[in-house]
Amino acid sequence: MMMNDPLGDMLTRIRNAQMRGKSTVRSPASKLRAWVLDVLKSEGYIRGYEQATDDQGHPELVISLKYADGQPVIRELARVSKPGRRVYSGVREIPAVRNGLGVSIVSTPKGVMSDAAARAANVGGEVLCRVF
Repeated sequence: MMMNDPLGDMLTRIRNAQMRGKSTVRSPASKLRAWVLDVLKSEGYIRGYEQATDDQGHPELVISLKYADGQPVIRELARVSKPGRRVYSGVREIPAVRNGLGVSIVSTPKGVMSDAAARAANVGGEVLCRVF
């Protein structure tokens, strides 16, 4: 099956698993997905993830979801920059999510990082997604 937006697919898998109350979710592995998961982990939205292989030997990521009082920690997970419409932002224009309560994940020349880290490093880039 051909996939046009691998990152969007992973975010949708996370949203669907949280709606069903699953503790883990599997997604095909890639470096970009792992970097986004690193940011989600450092910001406290997921417990963590680990590399694994599926039955056919393809690499995949097993993501451990996080819940607080039975409710998912991630309330909103939305893709901003899509394959059909890329969204780039300078360091001064990086959007704040819910007045700073949420996080924008930005792909910069210095790596994938949160909006606060991008502002601290004084770099802009492609706004991949927003999390609240």
